[in-house]
Amino acid sequence: MIDNMPSLIRLRNGEKVKNTFPVEEYTARVAKVRRHMAGHGIDAVLFTSYHNINYYSDFLYCSFGRFYGLAVTHDKTTLIAANIDGAQPWRKGVADDVLTYTDWQRGNYFRAVAQTLAGCRRIGVEMDHLPVDRLKALQEALPGVEFIDVAAACMRMRMVKSPAEIEFIAHGAQVCDIGGAALVAAVKEGVPEHEVALASTDAMVREIGRRFPHTELMDTWTWFQSGINTDGAHNPVTTRRVQKGDILSLNCFSMISGYYTALERTLFLDHASDAHLRLWEINVKVHDEGKKLLKPGVKCSEVARELNKIFAAHDLLQYRTFGYGHSFGVLSHYYGREAGLELREDIDTVLEPNMVISMEPMIMLPEGLPGAGGYREHDILVITPEGNRNLTGFPYGPEHNIIKA
Repeated sequence: MIDNMPSLIRLRNGEKVKNTFPVEEYTARVAKVRRHMAGHGIDAVLFTSYHNINYYSDFLYCSFGRFYGLAVTHDKTTLIAANIDGAQPWRKGVADDVLTYTDWQRGNYFRAVAQTLAGCRRIGVEMDHLPVDRLKALQEALPGVEFIDVAAACMRMRMVKSPAEIEFIAHGAQVCDIGGAALVAAVKEGVPEHEVALASTDAMVREIGRRFPHTELMDTWTWFQSGINTDGAHNPVTTRRVQKGDILSLNCFSMISGYYTALERTLFLDHASDAHLRLWEINVKVHDEGKKLLKPGVKCSEVARELNKIFAAHDLLQYRTFGYGHSFGVLSHYYGREAGLELREDIDTVLEPNMVISMEPMIMLPEGLPGAGGYREHDILVITPEGNRNLTGFPYGPEHNIIKA
């Protein structure tokens, strides 16, 4: 009986929903891909990552062990999704066709790919998102096909934002500011980290729903760290209770239709020691000087080296935790990352208008040292022809962020 069940179907249920951007935005993005295909003799591209499928089709999938794809040929786009999603990929996705594979037979995803890309001999794929076993399965489903890596080329396309994207990211930054205010209001002596984080996340989700009533509400989150937990930028929320004199890290992340924005601040409850104040003020100085450096024509590596000099002058460079900032757009804590636009010594990308990048210096002094803890400030800036425009409005530094007990 199972053998008679269909492998591939087309589900149409309900009405199309409002997309994150006008259709013309997605058309322009796909056109850039097709120009790259034409210039490199590529017949089709099969996107498989969360970020690229979302970027080019407005559909953000939930994997849960299943595979997804967006096939782009020179004249058609096809979204390949799993039957478990119902018709939601069709309602949300911007594509000429949506092909759904079922679970009735093993390997139906690869049958969908083979049917969609039949006759293509050179196919672009994201090698940074293809495990060896999945690449092997694609090779078996499409014998004789040459696979070409297009991941880096598409990353470079995403690094320069459209005006519509910049406006959208600005909304996300404003939502983070609202989450930051809710977080500060929730910080009290004896309150556990998770309760503070929940207050922030709830405020952001509600604000996203108010601003974008047509969007999906998923993935917005807050990391609130206190004391020893501030030593890592991505340390999870715990049940540790906040104490007077604690160093605190505010980390608000609004996620809107796959677009990530962030607000990060150093805080203290009630008071900060002289040693803590000294380190905090140095990190704030690096933050301020770093923002001044973000302008067209400057290399990412040059920014990092200049800021290293400030930390080195205070004998703190060895406590720097990571690079000084990164690109924003379609990314999250589990997908994306425009690695070509990071403020690191080994990245020589030249900044240009309409890139969106953070300035976020962090130092961490281990327990036992005066002023122990992690210090981090974070603003999101748009590179403009004249310099940059700051999208973050939340205040920072000792004069603003010592919270009264």
